[in-house]
Amino acid sequence: MKAFTRSNNQYYLMRHGESLANRRGLIVSAPDNALNDYGLTSKGADQVMASALNTRLSANITIITSDYKRARESAEIMSSVLSCSNDVLIDTRMRERDFGAYELSDHSNYETVWQNDVTNPDESINGVETVENVLKRGLATIESLEKTHRNQTILLVGHGDVLQILLSHHQNINPRFHRSLSSIGNADIRSLSKLELASRKPAA
Repeated sequence: MKAFTRSNNQYYLMRHGESLANRRGLIVSAPDNALNDYGLTSKGADQVMASALNTRLSANITIITSDYKRARESAEIMSSVLSCSNDVLIDTRMRERDFGAYELSDHSNYETVWQNDVTNPDESINGVETVENVLKRGLATIESLEKTHRNQTILLVGHGDVLQILLSHHQNINPRFHRSLSSIGNADIRSLSKLELASRKPAA
């Protein structure tokens, strides 16, 4: 998987705040369930607000978000608290990883998926989206932004696995080991400001 050449913009990642799915311990990744349901809890909204108040990001950032309710709500809170001048933009490529047959099952099944990521990274087991495909669409989002934005600060609001996989690639870690990184918690913000795109491959 290609990365990029040095980027034109500064990028940050933010995971959505606590959602109803998180509260209930459920895996929610399908559009039918996630587009209009399983939004933020009141705690999740408070988490995002706290992140917005504590971040060094300013009002002139561009926010790109998954269209799933929990991410959209997080992005809108960030935009409101920071008094952003730019509209929040939606990119469906930032959606949650498709967890296939584990949809609406107990979140303990994440561990099974993550073990399969390490041992069978190229194989879709139980309909789960592969790490490679998740990375491909995440990088495609950034590639698109590189063509349309320059010298801007961009916040990508999304979901745990998508952001972990992007972050591992950025740190030159094979994305199948994305869980070797510290977990991106609800409303956590991580920097990709030194992102270099197009010429290197993740280490094995």
